[in-house]
Amino acid sequence: MPGAFDKDAVTKAYGRWAPIYDLVFGKVFERGRAAAVDAAERVGGHILEVGVGTGISLPSYSRANRVVGLDISEPMLRKAQDKIRAHGLDHVAGLAVMDAAHLAFPDRSFDVVVGQYLITAVPDPEATLDEFARVLKPGGEIVLVNHLTAERGARRLLEQTFAPVARRLGWQPDFGWDRLARWLDRRGDITLIERRAVPPLGHFSLIRFARNVAAI
Repeated sequence: MPGAFDKDAVTKAYGRWAPIYDLVFGKVFERGRAAAVDAAERVGGHILEVGVGTGISLPSYSRANRVVGLDISEPMLRKAQDKIRAHGLDHVAGLAVMDAAHLAFPDRSFDVVVGQYLITAVPDPEATLDEFARVLKPGGEIVLVNHLTAERGARRLLEQTFAPVARRLGWQPDFGWDRLARWLDRRGDITLIERRAVPPLGHFSLIRFARNVAAI
């Protein structure tokens, strides 16, 4: 959607949502967040959560891990910082305002990269995934939880009706699995290890990619 779905538009949208994000989306996204955190914890270690938002998932990570949270929205991160102070989250190593498609970390910095409800909220999903792969250690995992567009049926019709609202919320409403599959096909160092529906009503998907151990 050239000219409409760009970095500035996304930043402004989430700046507006920051004061009420937890109230509006907390319960809706709860099961998906839990599934993503659980998947990340199976690997553990140094975890990067991109699109950490208000930090709603930060208290769920084990204190045995070290978590870094990034977001494009400074108002969102202020909410996340409040949670860190309120809950004494000393396993959170830091928060930073950063563009998901231009991560300021060296190659192979993290054991897990998590993107919750993120990949349809960035202007360039493929560049974002490339950056996730770059900063991931061989043997590590990319963990995504996100809505993927239905290919057919009643849900597809509903999504098409909802599309203008989704764009105003800062989401790409027409993002399907085929786009992730094409990205995966051109990567020789990434393997799909899990893709499954998560509640509510299977509307969201948990997707896990691994960076091959032999990757250089």
